Amino acid sequence: MSGTRPGAGPSDAGPSDAKAFDATASDAADRALDDALALANDSRRTATGSAGSAGSTGAAGSGSQDRNDPLSVALRHGRDDTAPTPEGPAPRPPVHGPAPAQAAAQPPLPSTSPSPADSPADAVPWPEARRIARRVGRRLGSETRELGEDLLGMTLARALTALTDLPSFDSSAMDGWAVAGPGPWRLRGASVLAGQQRPAEPLLVGHAAPIATGAAVPTGTTAVLRSEHGWTQRRTDGEWLQVRSPHPAPAPGQEVRARGQECGGGEELLPAGTVVTPAVLGLAAAAGYDELTVTVRPRVEVLVLGDELLDHGLPRSGRVRDALGPMLPSSLRALGAEVVAVRRLVDDADILRRTVRESTADLVVTTGGTAGGPVDHLHPVLAALGAKLLVDGVAVRPGHPMVLAELPSGTHLIGLPGNPLAAVSGVLTLAAPLLRTLAGRPVPAPYAAPLTADVPGHPVDTRLVPVVFDDDSAARLLTYSGPAMLRGLAAADGMAVIPPGGARAGDETAVLDTGALALAWGSGT
Repeated sequence: MSGTRPGAGPSDAGPSDAKAFDATASDAADRALDDALALANDSRRTATGSAGSAGSTGAAGSGSQDRNDPLSVALRHGRDDTAPTPEGPAPRPPVHGPAPAQAAAQPPLPSTSPSPADSPADAVPWPEARRIARRVGRRLGSETRELGEDLLGMTLARALTALTDLPSFDSSAMDGWAVAGPGPWRLRGASVLAGQQRPAEPLLVGHAAPIATGAAVPTGTTAVLRSEHGWTQRRTDGEWLQVRSPHPAPAPGQEVRARGQECGGGEELLPAGTVVTPAVLGLAAAAGYDELTVTVRPRVEVLVLGDELLDHGLPRSGRVRDALGPMLPSSLRALGAEVVAVRRLVDDADILRRTVRESTADLVVTTGGTAGGPVDHLHPVLAALGAKLLVDGVAVRPGHPMVLAELPSGTHLIGLPGNPLAAVSGVLTLAAPLLRTLAGRPVPAPYAAPLTADVPGHPVDTRLVPVVFDDDSAARLLTYSGPAMLRGLAAADGMAVIPPGGARAGDETAVLDTGALALAWGSGT
């Protein structure tokens, strides 16, 4: 095994590595993702206004919200839908059914909170928080590893190119007979088998030879007649092969896997950034690879904070079971991380400060302690360590008191709320995009679904709510979706993105993959 671990970005690749990971292309792909999410959310039609159509593919800067950012517009962040633009009034999205002037006014959706007063004025809008998390990291270095299961979930640091033609020789696609010219054919020679070292005798026109699937076809072969389409007859002058009625005679090249049919030598099979799946391992092996160059897994240390947490037994006497310790490691691994440690810490500022300072991980994830309670030590500890706060509160429910900071060492820290569903919201908001950058992972394909019923919204914050898909691929809100609840998430197919003010039945909304049911190599929220 070889390679480097330091935070080597795309610029660290040598000039000859023309097909290495391209950060510019990745950023463009992320903007395309924003566009797709915008289209998935462009049918908002509440009594208080609708989201404008996605008019720009530019992403907002990390320090301010771009009013024209597609994802922001789709989720109604930083936009007054009635405000005029240089081109005139803000555009309205298409509406299903009657035109807006003819549609009956709908009552406003109920809110999950009577007032937005509990939302900090400086909370970062949800889409902007995801962008900040994506941009602060740099892709880690690469390493070369032997082909095997240890590569699953890692990403290709370089494009996978064909080392030879595939197939590398003309072969039979079926058990049957290799034939030359039109039939009937006289059978000559021994059966041609897969893996046969010595080339088969050439076929003359009018001759045939039995052949197995995968065997190299003899020189002179024009086609392969599959075994169920032919029959043999012994005559005084030898054994003859004929086509079985009503099947037609094989056309030239039929049932022959021609050399280079799948690819030619030097052809790109998969781009850099592809997640290694079992199929990728198989393709690499078929193409002749013994090892692959992949991006190093981000090393993550999880710190579970709280005197009230139990690691076994029933909840009792004011203490609760730790749900995040068992849940977070697998969730982070599904995002491409290597979880190097899970530590449970008591509510002590000195212990937390020492543990964070001594961590050698690429990312430290803490749970709890992000608010302003008497034993919430994260903010004072970060200040004492000289950390730079990049995100301090996000306009999302649940999970708004989440934190993203950069330590003087260059390591990043994500502070998740202690409530389980709120912590999952933090993973989707901050951890997923940051880990995707560190691991060199591709942008996940977004998907959308219409809602089966009205979903109340927070007055100013985005909501993330667990949903399941029905037989028509519509999203149905699950009942148990409180910040401290996991019952809804455990049954969920994904987390629906509900914009401020809520959404109506029939509105399409973006759905985030939680990775809960995904295999470690398949999730990329």
